[in-house]
Amino acid sequence: KVLVVGAGPAGLSAAYHLARLGHQVTIKEAGPLPGGMMRFGIPKYRLPRDILEAEVRRIADLGVEIDYDAKVENIQQAMRDGGFDAAFLAVGAHIARRAYIPAGEAAKVLDAVQVLRSMEGEDKPLLGRRVVVYGGGNTAIDVARTARRLGAEEAVIVYRRTRDHMPAHDFEVEEALEEGIMMKWLSTIKNVEAGEITVEKMELDDRGFPQPTGAFETLQADSVVLALGQDVDLSLLEGVPGLEVKDGVVQVAANMMTGAPGIFAGGDMVPSERTVTIAVGHGKKAARHIDAWLRGETFAPPPKHE
Repeated sequence: KVLVVGAGPAGLSAAYHLARLGHQVTIKEAGPLPGGMMRFGIPKYRLPRDILEAEVRRIADLGVEIDYDAKVENIQQAMRDGGFDAAFLAVGAHIARRAYIPAGEAAKVLDAVQVLRSMEGEDKPLLGRRVVVYGGGNTAIDVARTARRLGAEEAVIVYRRTRDHMPAHDFEVEEALEEGIMMKWLSTIKNVEAGEITVEKMELDDRGFPQPTGAFETLQADSVVLALGQDVDLSLLEGVPGLEVKDGVVQVAANMMTGAPGIFAGGDMVPSERTVTIAVGHGKKAARHIDAWLRGETFAPPPKHE
């Protein structure tokens, strides 16, 4: 019996492969619906929901049990209560990082995760006609493009470095520009008031790091969305002996096992690139190692083909 925590790409992938290997799998998902960041972080224009639903149905049809609204507060307790022999932790990075930006009382400041998540509900987020997005990753671009689809006349991305340094994929930037999204490079937000923001111009030093110039300008904005990266809620791991957390992520060995025997982890919560592709790969890899560990063996991956 294997417990999987989180019904996102890593958890679903692990459950699928564990079920195929003959194990009895239960997924505990804190939210009301499956998909994790594929549903609550990736807009519908990128990933149609009927495709996601069909994939999840295929996994459930294999006999994988998915419990919704079932947040695991303590992993050891959950394993004891359910009589699980091993666990795979696949908790996504859903907590938005905050930045301290002075904001007036009437200022509308939201975070990107909140905006993308509310797109899944009945009540679409009210962003207004002029939306400013602060950040330079794919999430910032997703939010700006979503704002345009919600009817915003202006969507501006404010980023503190130049386009070459932007972590977002180049094709995402291209598509955004084609859709009329404006980019304000070398800028940081200093202050947010109702209806406007103050931006300070930056310049890159010899090492390529942005430095303030003392030159300010004001932009009109009905709302400001912060897309500054996300963290993982690791509270379910408190008090687990041998388990090491460093820089907000869980340390795992080559076999995806944490320092606690029988507890494996993957996806956003381990040191890696945070993409769906990586998460799905982690799930498959972990399933093979969990299967071997339960049999008292070691999984040796076959040589990769050319």
